[in-house]
Amino acid sequence: MASPLDLDQLQTFVTIADMGSFTRAADEVHKTQSAVSMQMRRLEERVGKTLFEKDGRTNRLTEDGERLLSYARRMMHLNRETLSAFDDRALEGTIRIGTPDDYADRFLPEIMARFARSNPRVELTVICEPTPGLVEHMKRGNLDLALVTHNDARGQSEVVRREPLLWVTSINHATHEQEVLPMAFGRQTCIWRRAAVDVLGQMNREHRVLFTSFSATVITAAVLSGLAISVLPECALRPGMRVLGEADGFGKLPECKIGIMRGPTSQGSAIDALARHIAESLDNISVPIAEDAGSFDFAALAFSRVKRTKPNSIMSAF
Repeated sequence: MASPLDLDQLQTFVTIADMGSFTRAADEVHKTQSAVSMQMRRLEERVGKTLFEKDGRTNRLTEDGERLLSYARRMMHLNRETLSAFDDRALEGTIRIGTPDDYADRFLPEIMARFARSNPRVELTVICEPTPGLVEHMKRGNLDLALVTHNDARGQSEVVRREPLLWVTSINHATHEQEVLPMAFGRQTCIWRRAAVDVLGQMNREHRVLFTSFSATVITAAVLSGLAISVLPECALRPGMRVLGEADGFGKLPECKIGIMRGPTSQGSAIDALARHIAESLDNISVPIAEDAGSFDFAALAFSRVKRTKPNSIMSAF
């Protein structure tokens, strides 16, 4: 029987990916750089694959290294989850978390499942509102943590995921070919709406706002029914949608940045644990794939894959 993988080696491997270099990882795991290098050589011998390759003065994860990283993160999370289940000092209390409904639909199932398994004594109270409303809740002390659309101008959150912002229409309708584009947007405070209007101006495309709503369900319904086109992050794509790209005459939109906001609270440990679970969950969630592959225009998506915020691909050797 094959011997199991060494969790300490996997932890070091993940830390190298997260910290971006062998040297910083060595400091983080309280080992010498030579010890870290030895651990990685042993891990490569154990899996029988080369995990790093030289790129000038840096070490880059190989394709096998990227593949192992996904498994290593899951194994380290399961290790923490197992230890938490037997910890009599487990976190307790109530955490009030806020998120827009489109993020809730895509991300909350994974976040809540992971966190509840590791922290069964913590109660989560969830509020779904657009980001501006969540920011106000945070200011008033009504929330402990919020998953929001990051606004560079305000810089009010820590970015944990980046995705392309995309033009979307119905695959069954030619709505985007209308002379005056019918649009479905969030409220006027929505930064996606402002970005879309700016790009439409650059395109010299005449448009009219047909639907305004803070509900992602309403916007999605307007798009799928062929009544309007809209802009959505990649995570919000649904079967029956078509992505519009430059070949359709639509300019590129800025990326969507998803961030975490924290409010003042006495439950620092619980909030830190939930924030870590959110970051890990978003890092593991992949692009949504429709049951019918024809439901998305994947050619238009070729320019826009999800980007992680952690430097997982390039590691300095110094």
